[in-house]
Amino acid sequence: MSRSLNKVMLIGNVGNDPEIRATSSGARVGKLSLATNRSWTDRSGQKKEKTEWHRLTFFGRLVDIVEQYVKKGNRLYVEGRVEYSQTEGEGGTKYWTDIVVTEMVMLGSSGGGGGDFGGGGGSDFGGGAPPATDPFGGGAPPTTDPDDDLPF
Repeated sequence: MSRSLNKVMLIGNVGNDPEIRATSSGARVGKLSLATNRSWTDRSGQKKEKTEWHRLTFFGRLVDIVEQYVKKGNRLYVEGRVEYSQTEGEGGTKYWTDIVVTEMVMLGSSGGGGGDFGGGGGSDFGGGAPPATDPFGGGAPPTTDPDDDLPF
């Protein structure tokens, strides 16, 4: 059997305060959006910039940490995996791309609110919160929620 890899690493700014819900089985799930930016100079010398929005999903102990410490504007480093899902509704089929976070480090704020989790300061990975890992060991429940029609 051959191996494969599904791993994502992002550093960005939190776009909204976390939303915490419970699944039908009672497990808590946290969701928030994360913005990453890239800039480049095109062939004509014009500076260009693009923001990508990522929909992050948290399970287990990470939900508690996100709920207590993460606020809009915070800067985060996250690691996780990509999951695709779809839901059927009145408006037709909706497709979702989620990053299921398995590790997270708070890097500080982007001027909006909050500081580093656990002190430390700076924007290196050594400052801020210790890495928190997914107790599901990468086997978190599916993130499909038919009532979830949020765009992030």
